[in-house]
Amino acid sequence: MATVLSVSGSPSATSRTARLLLHLDERLREQGHDVVSLDVRTLPAGALLGADFAHPAIVEASALFERVDGVVIGTPIYKAAYSGLLKSLLDLLPQYALAGKTVLPLATGGSVAHVLAIDYALRPVLTSMGAAHVVPGWFTLDKDITVGVDGSVSIAAGTAEALGEVTDRFSAVLRGRTAVLAPRV
Repeated sequence: MATVLSVSGSPSATSRTARLLLHLDERLREQGHDVVSLDVRTLPAGALLGADFAHPAIVEASALFERVDGVVIGTPIYKAAYSGLLKSLLDLLPQYALAGKTVLPLATGGSVAHVLAIDYALRPVLTSMGAAHVVPGWFTLDKDITVGVDGSVSIAAGTAEALGEVTDRFSAVLRGRTAVLAPRV
């Protein structure tokens, strides 16, 4: 199966975005994909803010993007746009870091007023970075993600169903792409 990079662009240590990604990562693993996680907030702030392209952590993050088949990008929405933290990372990646990749954009936020941020703020950047296919993403309201005291995540029924569908669509595209790209014996 495919290798997927799951990127959390949330600056918060208790992020609903990160928890949502963990939930979807598990679904992708159950479908046979290898999932690697990248929590952007763990990268050195000095490297991100100082545009230190040569910093070992940035070089390593770039290498992660290079070696995967697909990327799930998760971000909270602030002021109708994806997080500045995610923007900092995307700015440091090579121009065509997503060339040939299938990408699933996901966003979380407190209001349905931000639902179009995926299509109007994030999708154009992902496309400009060469993504071969940006599948339809999903915006999830913060209130639809509940984190238990044990760290478990539950998602409101309708939202869980919709997220399952977009995740399965992403998975199907990855399966099709890796089958086409697999060497013939």
